[in-house]
Amino acid sequence: MIFPCKFILFLPILLIIIFQNKIQGRTLLLNNNNNTVSAVFVFGDSTVDSGNNNYINTIAKCDFPPYGRDFANHVPTGRFTNGRLVTDYLASYVGIKDFVPPYLDPSLSLDELMTGVSFASGSSGFDPLTAQLVDVITMEKQLEYFKEYKRKLENSIGKEKTKLLISKAAFIISAGTNDFVVNYYNTPFRRQKYYNVSQYQQFLMQMVQQFIQGLMNEGARVIGVAGVPPFGCLPIVITIDSGDALQPRRCIESYSAVAREYNSLLQRLLKTMEIHGTKLFYVDIYDPINDMIQNPINYGFSEVTMGCCGSGLIEASILCNPKSIVCNNPSNHMFWDAVHPSQATYYTVFQAIRPSIDFAINQL
Repeated sequence: MIFPCKFILFLPILLIIIFQNKIQGRTLLLNNNNNTVSAVFVFGDSTVDSGNNNYINTIAKCDFPPYGRDFANHVPTGRFTNGRLVTDYLASYVGIKDFVPPYLDPSLSLDELMTGVSFASGSSGFDPLTAQLVDVITMEKQLEYFKEYKRKLENSIGKEKTKLLISKAAFIISAGTNDFVVNYYNTPFRRQKYYNVSQYQQFLMQMVQQFIQGLMNEGARVIGVAGVPPFGCLPIVITIDSGDALQPRRCIESYSAVAREYNSLLQRLLKTMEIHGTKLFYVDIYDPINDMIQNPINYGFSEVTMGCCGSGLIEASILCNPKSIVCNNPSNHMFWDAVHPSQATYYTVFQAIRPSIDFAINQL
């Protein structure tokens, strides 16, 4: 098979990319101080991977500078940004801990495990093929890790206490962007089976439903599922797929329209899956991110179409490395690299979804 030249040229980049103020201190979060949340469990892609990819054999890594330059002690933790993630702010806000650690970190104590971990893996997606493209952790494997986690806790604190802890925990899922940006649009494999994007969206809904049902079967009672952002506005998507890599740089509206359609399908799915004793929440990240893009000055951004790292056009993961030039003030940039939001953006998204978080907490 002869692939298009564009696909061959950008395959190394596409296979490692994923969607994703100086550090905002915990005191700025105006903590909810609600002690009903026992733990925070996180699943998905690089938007919520706090370092699991550090412990697997994949090129989709970021455990090196300049990643983490605005994290505590300037440590590159494996988060695909310059600082904290939305889930870090969430855990701090509900009063559990300042950062959600990666499950695969072998140094985690029992206390750390009990208050929640991230099972997410950068470059993953609901479509198993998305993760397999770069040998990261599939959503199915993330669920298996959670089952393993449960067994560890049961052996340590007993089945009843483990069951209660899980029933009082908040579960967060954030994935889907890679399925479109990396897999469907820029590799030929899924388009051979799903001839239009609507068919592929229906396939993804089946995968989402299967994953959520798996969590519910394991005792999850409060589950928040993030939609996808306007991925037609990711810097690398503009560079590769818009035809205007340099100037003027504009979002690809047709891609973002697909994101909106996916989000509508997801919201309908969540309503149909909710049963007595279980609350499923749609977490809207599309609107706040889109508003930042349309009205950057309102959020203190001077750049919303290019990343802070390197040229800002294509760099992500290993292409954003210690030799890369980095902008002077990442908080002025909406994107840290050509794929992932900056810490400033994640903090703004967290602030936007706080009402949903408060509502979810009240269900526990």
